[in-house]
Amino acid sequence: MERTTEDSAQVAGIVLAAGGGRRLGGHPKALLTHRGRPLVEHAAHALREGGCAPVHIVLGAAAGTVRARARLDGYVLVDNPDWEQGMGSSLRAGLASLAGTGAKAALVALVDQPGIGAEAVARVVAAYRSPSSLAAASYGAERGHPVLFGADRWADVTASAVGDRGARAYLRAHQSAITLVDCSDIARTDDIDTPEDLTLLE
Repeated sequence: MERTTEDSAQVAGIVLAAGGGRRLGGHPKALLTHRGRPLVEHAAHALREGGCAPVHIVLGAAAGTVRARARLDGYVLVDNPDWEQGMGSSLRAGLASLAGTGAKAALVALVDQPGIGAEAVARVVAAYRSPSSLAAASYGAERGHPVLFGADRWADVTASAVGDRGARAYLRAHQSAITLVDCSDIARTDDIDTPEDLTLLE
């Protein structure tokens, strides 16, 4: 599953982990426990093992607690002071943090999807072709995460990332350019959004 150093150097990883878990009673999703460790560790590990380097983690709600409780050595931690404005602000912060890294693409994953592991990440990373690449995992007929944005697209993605929409508007406008990578055989797309969803964690 490990990719070569040359491949890994091309695609950086971004974990969006700033949410406050409003529908979970204010429990930050990054700190929810899955298999004995916080979700943020699982997401970051999946990106690293799937071939992303470096891996940046965008923190917001309870950022200090996340730093203290999670084992995040070797990752770049990015604080998003505007996290309450929604996912768009975290995506902007994550892409901005890649300036100067030499990354030619960014693969974006969400902290609250523990069913998406390193295998799915590796498949989407393998879709990278150039700094104009645009790719996403698909599950059946549905586009999902992770999503890969070539560096040439970052400015436009950033301009369109507002509120809780993240990159949805950009992806809709560029649907014909997206390379869909079927990951339905190796990953689950369940989001941990409500107390009922907590049963999906182990």
